[in-house]
Amino acid sequence: MAMLEVKDLEVYYGMIQAIKGISFEVNEGEIVSLIGANGAGKTTILHTITGLLSPKKGSVLFEGTDITKVPAHKIVSLGMAHVPEGRRVFAQMSVYQNLKMGAYTRKDKDELEKTLATVYKRFPRLEERKNQLAGTLSGGEQQMLAMGRALMSHPRIILMDEPSMGLSPILVNEIFDIIQSVSASGTTVLLVEQNAKKALSIADRAYVLETGNIVKSGDAHELMDDDSIKKAYLGE
Repeated sequence: MAMLEVKDLEVYYGMIQAIKGISFEVNEGEIVSLIGANGAGKTTILHTITGLLSPKKGSVLFEGTDITKVPAHKIVSLGMAHVPEGRRVFAQMSVYQNLKMGAYTRKDKDELEKTLATVYKRFPRLEERKNQLAGTLSGGEQQMLAMGRALMSHPRIILMDEPSMGLSPILVNEIFDIIQSVSASGTTVLLVEQNAKKALSIADRAYVLETGNIVKSGDAHELMDDDSIKKAYLGE
C-alpha cells in the first residue's frame, strides 16, 4: 500500500478545470517529484492533498485513510506537513516562535525540545538567529525556516512547493542537500519543483505535468535521459 494515493483527481477554479483526473502515488521512504511548467497544476495538487482546496471529483488517501474532506489543520496532525511556495513565514515573529508554531498540533510536549534540537542541528543558522524576526532573514534563511517549521510537526511525509524559488545557485544546492538528508532520516518527500534538473537528480520517481494532466512518469534518472524531457524541461 502506498503512503499517499491520489486517485482520479479533478479540481476546478470556478469554471476552469485546473486538474484533469490525475492519479499518482508516493511510497514510504521515497522522494517523488512533480515537475512541469508554471501553470501546469503542481501547486493546486499540493493544496488539494493538504486540504486547502476541495476537489470536484476523486480522492486522496494517506496511509489507507481517505482524507479528501478532512480539514487542513487535522491533516497536519495525521503526519503530513506542507512547505508552501514563497516560504510564508510569520514575519513579525521570531525564528524560535515560527518553529514552535510548526508544532502546534503535537501533544507530546516533552518531546518538542528534542525535535527543536534536531532542527537546529540540521539548520545551524536558525539557532544562531533564533531571536531574530523572521521577516528580516534572507530568502535562503526563510526557506530553511519554512522547512524547519514543517519538520517540527514530526511529519511522516513532507510536501515541498518550489523550495529553490528565488535562491542563488549555491543556496539551491544547500536546500537540495537538506531535502536529501530529510529523506535519509526517514521522512517521505513529495517535491514540486520548477528546477527539473535538480528535482530529478535527487528523486526516486517523478511525474511530469502539463496543463492539469500527467503526461509522463517513471524512474527519475530514466526521465533525465528522456529526449522530450531534456528538450522541454532541462534546456538540452
